[in-house]
Amino acid sequence: MPLDWSCGALAEGLQCYKSGEFFLAHEHWEGVWLKCEEPEKTFLQALIQITAAFHHLQRKNLTGTASLLRAASRRLHNYAGLPMHYERAPVPQKVACPIFCTSEIVSVAQRER
Repeated sequence: MPLDWSCGALAEGLQCYKSGEFFLAHEHWEGVWLKCEEPEKTFLQALIQITAAFHHLQRKNLTGTASLLRAASRRLHNYAGLPMHYERAPVPQKVACPIFCTSEIVSVAQRER
């Protein structure tokens, strides 16, 4: 079942995400994720992990940020180029692709502390 980002919890979470309210976005999307089936379930879980990572970053929790970005990266890796599921999701296009780079930057910052 394709994810519908135009209404309901996905749309509400997207608004929160765009406003930088990452914890609330995570909460909206988690309810949908619990009811999803594959492959949307894994894809949405990765987006939730990215969103939770940004929440941790806002709170300056670099360890939590790096851990969640790595987990999301592993999940998205299964989508080889993020075909149709990624294109259908109106999440910012800059989110999923640079996860690995962001994770590496956070890891370097942790080591330099």
